[in-house]
Amino acid sequence: MTKKSFYLTTPIYYPSGNLHIGHAYTTVAADALARYKRMQGYEVRFLTGTDEHGQKIERKAKEAGKAPLEFVDTIVAGIRNLWDKLLISHDDFIRTTEERHKKVVQDIFKRIYDQGDIYKSEYEGWYCTPCETFFTQRQLAENQTCPDCGRPVELVKEESYFFKMSKYADQLLQYIEEHPDFIQPVTRKHEMVNFVKQGLEDLCVSRTTFSWGIPVPIDGKHVIYVWFDALTNYISALGYGMEDDSLFRKFWPADVHLVGKDIMRFHTIIWPIILMAAGIELPQKVFGHGWVLLDSGKMSKSKGNVIDPLVLIDKYGVDAVRYFLLREVPFGQDGYYSEEALVNRINIDLANDFGNLISRSTAMVNKFLGGTVAAPGAGTEFDQELIDLAQATPAQVEKLMDKLEFSNALAEIWKLVNKANKYIDDAAPWSLNKDPQGREKLETVLYNLAEVIRLCTVMCTPMMPSLPEKVWVQMGIEGQEEIMGWDSLLWGKFPAGTKIHRGDPIFPRIDLKELEKDSEALEVSEASVPEESAQAEEKEEAIEEIMPEITIEDFAKIDLRVAEVLSCEKVKKADKLLQLSVKVGDEVRTVVSGIAEHYQPEELVGKKVIVVANLKPAKLRGIESRGMILAASHDGKLEVVTIDEITPGGTVR
Repeated sequence: MTKKSFYLTTPIYYPSGNLHIGHAYTTVAADALARYKRMQGYEVRFLTGTDEHGQKIERKAKEAGKAPLEFVDTIVAGIRNLWDKLLISHDDFIRTTEERHKKVVQDIFKRIYDQGDIYKSEYEGWYCTPCETFFTQRQLAENQTCPDCGRPVELVKEESYFFKMSKYADQLLQYIEEHPDFIQPVTRKHEMVNFVKQGLEDLCVSRTTFSWGIPVPIDGKHVIYVWFDALTNYISALGYGMEDDSLFRKFWPADVHLVGKDIMRFHTIIWPIILMAAGIELPQKVFGHGWVLLDSGKMSKSKGNVIDPLVLIDKYGVDAVRYFLLREVPFGQDGYYSEEALVNRINIDLANDFGNLISRSTAMVNKFLGGTVAAPGAGTEFDQELIDLAQATPAQVEKLMDKLEFSNALAEIWKLVNKANKYIDDAAPWSLNKDPQGREKLETVLYNLAEVIRLCTVMCTPMMPSLPEKVWVQMGIEGQEEIMGWDSLLWGKFPAGTKIHRGDPIFPRIDLKELEKDSEALEVSEASVPEESAQAEEKEEAIEEIMPEITIEDFAKIDLRVAEVLSCEKVKKADKLLQLSVKVGDEVRTVVSGIAEHYQPEELVGKKVIVVANLKPAKLRGIESRGMILAASHDGKLEVVTIDEITPGGTVR
């Protein structure tokens, strides 16, 4: 049953060229939130679209020998295609060249003009055409360049209409103070508040030096400034001011505007003041996320460092690309993209962890139970810990999704995935299968694994929407919608007696060596996901050869100590390194460890680990590391050695 409405928007994209993975990031995040809210029973309205007016479009169209609308039509078709490939589930796609939008923009402009908040004057100042933004002399960067994009600005002098932004500065500051969640994250709020307090100048809201725009309703030789035009899409798409304004009455104010941090000023200063002047309620939240960066900095077509998401989708699949974007970058912060990091996420998280859990579980159901998941009975000593985590995880994921912490939400799901993999090793179903008295315990263990797979798949659905169908087919529960929704995240709903249909690995493992040989034609290794046989205890596993013998005197030279992890963060521009601050006795020291592919920083904080305390200091990426953290690794997996009871500084003998 529907709980209530939920209105979510992304920025409408400027169709001046192909979108890159940074643009995809915003829309994938919005889509994950929209799908999550729908699963919770909300009536969701998810809006995206294109912002098609302005001097930049007019110039580019002229260079291409096309009319502006003809020029943007082709690009808009490409954007729509990308959203389809990314499985974006938007409910509306608005173009600012549509009549339904133009009329609303003109009506709001005239209303604000009629009440005296827009006046005619002459503008003389600096204008960045790529950003479609006006700047004062004091706002310019060095060499009279745009403070946002770094490109040269133009000195503009023309008759213009001005909007009395300054009149509403105090009202806006009061609103922000009274609505602490209006601008998120908090760092962005502080930036915007400081910007307003420095003094707002009236905004030039019309142009006469070009014609590609919405005409000013009271003066046909002027066109409306592109940002005044574009921002209004959030209500024009709902039919604001139209005869049928039922969507506006149902969904406004917006629950969340998701935007990049570079356009926060427009969305948290200009847009709210337009709404205040027009007497329209403000959106509940504007969330400004960070950028997906390369080592060379922010992606841009002019730098030639654009990553095409369509290429990545073709190589790795849409679910893998979506998972990487949402898992790799903490939402609200900047993050780095590299193809190596993407492949590592696929191989470690998706193939080794989740894919292998499905592969191992279905293999054992087939081998030990004839392919049918039996009802649970008597359990093992390891069951309750797994069940407790499975029961607690949905609430944690829900809490994090509501805060737009997509990366942390996925990390919580993967704690359960990894717990289930460890549960297999602890419960040893192959041993239970050999025990004449172990049949009931075996059935319970395999039922628990099937149920964990169901729960994790349901929780992953908003982030990886094509994953569930593949899992449900292998688990034999396709079409049983009553156990696939958010309200089914309760333990024990997997139907006993289900016949599973084990298939190919859902996430094939990527061969990194082949990727390095030919990045244009990546090959998937035939080995695929490393499957654990049900007879794993009888298999002789390949391990690294044991090193030459040492004496007890040699070993005595190594000082192993217990250390408590006080803080942990990723080393910038280093996919494999974490920087940890650890307490060894009364001393706090920095250790750099190459475990970032296996642990998120927050997973290690508070843990007690073992460090080689007397290792000669070394500099890694400019950071002095004093010690080494002990970890065990095999077959692509790595686990840090941890201690529970010993006080930090304690000696390991």
